[in-house]
Amino acid sequence: MSSLFDDDASGQRPASGTGTPLAERMRPRMLDEIVGQDVLLAPGKPLRAAIDRDVLQSIILWGPPGSGKTTLARVIADTTRGRFVPFSAVLSGIKEIREVMAVAEERRRRTGQRTIVFIDEIHRFNRAQQDAFLPRVETGDIVLIGATTENPSFEVNAALLSRSKVFVLRALAQEDVVAILGRAVADGERGLGPEAPAIDDEAIAAIARFANGDARAALNLLELAAASAPIAPSSGRRHVNLLHLEGLIERRALLYDKTGEEHYNLISALHKSMRSGDPDASVYWLARMIEAGEDPLYIARRLVRFASEDVGNADPQALTVAVAAKDAVHFIGMPEGNTALAQAAIYLATAPKSDAVYAAYTEAAVDAHAQVAEPVPLHLRNAPTKLMKALDYGKGYQHAHDEPDAVTDMPCLPPSLSGRTYYRPTDRGFEQEVRERLSRRDHQRRPRTQEP
Repeated sequence: MSSLFDDDASGQRPASGTGTPLAERMRPRMLDEIVGQDVLLAPGKPLRAAIDRDVLQSIILWGPPGSGKTTLARVIADTTRGRFVPFSAVLSGIKEIREVMAVAEERRRRTGQRTIVFIDEIHRFNRAQQDAFLPRVETGDIVLIGATTENPSFEVNAALLSRSKVFVLRALAQEDVVAILGRAVADGERGLGPEAPAIDDEAIAAIARFANGDARAALNLLELAAASAPIAPSSGRRHVNLLHLEGLIERRALLYDKTGEEHYNLISALHKSMRSGDPDASVYWLARMIEAGEDPLYIARRLVRFASEDVGNADPQALTVAVAAKDAVHFIGMPEGNTALAQAAIYLATAPKSDAVYAAYTEAAVDAHAQVAEPVPLHLRNAPTKLMKALDYGKGYQHAHDEPDAVTDMPCLPPSLSGRTYYRPTDRGFEQEVRERLSRRDHQRRPRTQEP
């Protein structure tokens, strides 16, 4: 276990012609080859400096599939002077962890050499397994590198998380994926090689869109397209065009891929069925996603978003129901959590609808970016010190509880936005009551604002 993924002693990985998948052959071997993570790895950035100087401390790499977590761990393995030990959270148990921890402690005591432990899919380790690493992390015998697609706040032991720095890897932008694909086409040693087919730019762009930020998925599809491309009669050379690619994407999405086009088609159908008030269609599309193996927490997140965006204050209880469904799924897991999701979807479908909250925030965000960022008016500021009071902080503030019906005519927006209205409640559901409350507020304010 002295090197990552049992590479040969030289550290070199298989090149083309060995049956190794394209995505593996094209995996970056140096930091400068990693695409799309400049926020973390550009020269001068703290993580880059720690790797270059071999002073890395324990870290958690959090990012979506295909964003480069394992690649970054491999680069660290190739550059570090420490002993590098990989773990798979799927294959390793508490016995293996304790054995490696004991060896790491002894090695550091005898030679001073650190052991860098890479844990792929660390979120799959249970609490007891994660706890086994903690003493050696605390003493500095090991440097832990964990990789996860799940939120570390929920999936990583709090004690372990507090002793690690979390770095968030972003899903690759489409142009990043296009660059990776172009490199694979052009690389004669590790890429498609001299027998690479002609590939239209439109096909490359389509692969990048379909991959949705996942470099591995993009390279896998490119390899499949190149291997199955028909020979063009005019050139006698294989040719990948958009028509050929569309056939591959359709079959792949329907049969294998829950993160491709069919994934988005199904969540769109669920969302629009709920918005249209159709509980039967809503529960059907929900069942299609769950039975296909979709991540239930992804569905729960979409329900929570829908509760605020499409129901809002027309039924404030909708957000409570959606969050409760998310908590239920997280607590009892699947398949038992399926009814909690169904309950929430049916509730949201039958709830009165309003996008007034969504519209209000959208308009306010536009003004926040477009308008001059005026200082907070003095009467809205606290004045905890004598100096602040002398500078009129808090002067003119009207305490609502001291006013009739707890309503003031005090302006709270910056002067340039005075009178601006963002929230316009509908007359549906509870928002009708909110609308009447605002109307009564405006009526109560009017006599005071008309005083000389």
